[in-house]
Amino acid sequence: MDEKVVRVRNLRKEYAGRAVVDDVSFDIARGETFALLGPNGAGKSTTVEILEGFRRRTSGEVTVLGEDPESAGLGWKAKLGVVLQSAGSLGALTVREYVRQFAGFFPRPRDVDEVIAAVGLEAEADRRVGKLSGGQQRRVDVALGIVGAPDLLFLDEPTTGFDPEARREFWAMIRGLAADGTTILLTTHYLDEAEHLADRVGILVGGTLRAVGPVAAIGGEDARTPIVRWRDAGGDLEHRTAEPGRFVADLVSYGGGEPADLRILRPSLEDVYLGLVTADAVAAATEERKVTR
Repeated sequence: MDEKVVRVRNLRKEYAGRAVVDDVSFDIARGETFALLGPNGAGKSTTVEILEGFRRRTSGEVTVLGEDPESAGLGWKAKLGVVLQSAGSLGALTVREYVRQFAGFFPRPRDVDEVIAAVGLEAEADRRVGKLSGGQQRRVDVALGIVGAPDLLFLDEPTTGFDPEARREFWAMIRGLAADGTTILLTTHYLDEAEHLADRVGILVGGTLRAVGPVAAIGGEDARTPIVRWRDAGGDLEHRTAEPGRFVADLVSYGGGEPADLRILRPSLEDVYLGLVTADAVAAATEERKVTR
């Protein structure tokens, strides 16, 4: 995964002189699934729309599949697959008719039946799209996104509104696409989704990229240090340590027995994410108080 499908350097986007994306830099390698995370208003949508060629940047350098999205032509656009958060559907068409219609928009589309099988809709191929469940219609959206054999697939909040079982089934489908070599840029508010699907994540907060890296290492060593929690006569206690097993053994040995309510917590991606978002909110509130004094 050495080839950079996406390369972003010092990206900045302003509206009326206010930066909504500020000095953002990251890469996405070929075959990688990269999750771009952040709260509402963090700059995710603006960043993705710039990469897709739908929005112009104020400054910085961006290349996607070796071209600048601002000037790339139809040949470049045909190499992208885009699955929007909310996509309309031609409910009167069957799944096969719908996918075949979209296949006609691309110079070298994938086989229609192969695509339908890839998204798990073989049994529904001759049903009208409007008669499908919400989860099945979302699979049709993905089929439309991959029928052009894209080198890069954008997935925007792909499982919003799904029940837990449908989400798990959808994740399995996305992992299958990734295993086939599709490069994926995922935006999602579900941190467990990013943890299950992404090779690396970037966390945008307040328009700046606060952390980027592999899922298991994001946030740095300190943020990932396990926490031992227990209770004694004095109340609830906790200790952060890189050696939780050794600490618990010492706690049992010197404490004279098994501590009450003992737990070892290993910080998840969600813990790291919430820590960054909370820290940003506190800093913003502190700055606002300074200004209003």
